Amino acid sequence: MDYNKKMMKLTQPQITLHRRALLMGAASIILMPRTACAADPLVAHVISPRILGNSDAPIKVLELFSMTCSHCASFHNNTFPDVKKRLIDTGMVQFEMQPFPLDQIALRAHALARALPQSKYFPMVSMLLKDIGKWATDPDPLAALSQMARLAGMGAEKFEAIMSNQPLLEALVAMRQNAYKAWKVQSTPSFVVNDKTLLSGDLSYEDFASKINATDT
Repeated sequence: MDYNKKMMKLTQPQITLHRRALLMGAASIILMPRTACAADPLVAHVISPRILGNSDAPIKVLELFSMTCSHCASFHNNTFPDVKKRLIDTGMVQFEMQPFPLDQIALRAHALARALPQSKYFPMVSMLLKDIGKWATDPDPLAALSQMARLAGMGAEKFEAIMSNQPLLEALVAMRQNAYKAWKVQSTPSFVVNDKTLLSGDLSYEDFASKINATDT
């Protein structure tokens, strides 16, 4: 998904949870332009790294993805299982996932996943990207997300609190903005390899392994 088509403006204080506002937010995420307070334990939890693999792996990969990006879903549904089995689990690659939300619905989905205990983060991401055709296009995407939250043990009251937690949402947008400034990300998914090289696209396993200079023997 082209980043330039989904630029987000941090202009207005009001965050609404209605479907119409969410769809309007596909072109701009509506948040106050202020720095989120990382001293808040929940915000600190949300922005903490989500990493798979050994810290001493020779190849470090940072993925920037959006929960409503069909290319991201395709990569995770078709390529990532092999990446995990053949590269991450074997100790060759350490893989970090970082939010790069391209619209209001993606922002809320990232907020849900990262507000969960870290042990539930990757399973929730997998479920959301596997079922992207259901919840992301639902007439009431927040209701659909709330149902998924319940499957992960998050009640309706906590879910609603997270969806309206402006500092938390701002923190996620700030992560996206910082990644864009650092790497000039133009599309999702994008991958930063060893803090040096930027790759983009719904890569096959063979292309991914080749481009990050990884071989599994």
